[in-house]
Amino acid sequence: MTLTQLTTFVMVAKLGSVKAAARALAVSEPAVSQALSALRHHLNDPLIERAGTGMRLTPAGKRLLPVATQMVSLGLDAEAAVRTGQGAPEQLRLVGSSTVAEFVAPLLIDTFTRLCGRQIDTSAGVAASDEMAALVENRFADVAIGPNLAGLRRNELQSVAVFRTRLVLVTSRTTRPAGPPEAWPWLVDQYAADPRGDSGALLHRLRVAENRLRVYPNQTAAWAAAAQGAGLAPAPEHLVAEQVRRGELRVVDTPATPVETTWYATALPAERRSPATDAFLHFLDTAPALRAMRNPGAGVQPAAFRPPVYVTLWS
Repeated sequence: MTLTQLTTFVMVAKLGSVKAAARALAVSEPAVSQALSALRHHLNDPLIERAGTGMRLTPAGKRLLPVATQMVSLGLDAEAAVRTGQGAPEQLRLVGSSTVAEFVAPLLIDTFTRLCGRQIDTSAGVAASDEMAALVENRFADVAIGPNLAGLRRNELQSVAVFRTRLVLVTSRTTRPAGPPEAWPWLVDQYAADPRGDSGALLHRLRVAENRLRVYPNQTAAWAAAAQGAGLAPAPEHLVAEQVRRGELRVVDTPATPVETTWYATALPAERRSPATDAFLHFLDTAPALRAMRNPGAGVQPAAFRPPVYVTLWS
């Protein structure tokens, strides 16, 4: 029985699928299945069983989950103790919604590390809401920026509002959509189905069917396609303001848009946070952080989210 296997079990149990656990752990689905299979064989119990379209824990799995969670946490403590003993820099692992990861996180982290006055190793990545909550709750990430995650799955996470904007729909200057919004071609990124995300909530509110979605690798690609007349794309108003000003994109109003949206910073309670996490949360309440979120520039593709513990466990 290894930390890799226990980590895999915890993430599958909390996210409800091998696919979600693999995405959160930044490994392949076969790797997750193999680790889970090895743990099942070692303990001689299925631990997790299929139940309809989802999964459920066996009685043994229910008893194992809190113990495994604690063991994984102790593994992280051990790694942190070794890093401290080696004089290594503090760590800050940020995970965000697709919008935050694609456009905001790089400048936000760069600004923070320049102003914090001490050496901090940082990493950033993208995840859906459930994944963000599981990553922070189990200390694989320190801070999540995106939807309000407090109370999600009865966790102990704390969320605070850090930025407000409006979600709009954009298309080309010449596109004139016909019919109701649910009949339009919608151009979205791969995280648009996240029900707690801004785009996901909008799609649900307008009852947009899956067959009306055209999925792109990221929002930049979706907005570029919208500018070419391929359809309509949801976007935070402040991030497309320059394209709208230049006439590359046009805002289309609907009964549900523009809609006010809020980004939240989510972390563990104060007594369980690292000093670097506290410093970053304080930074988010400053003018430089607000400027970084309001005017992030052209944006940078998010780095793959690989906290050091994953590298250690999966190497």
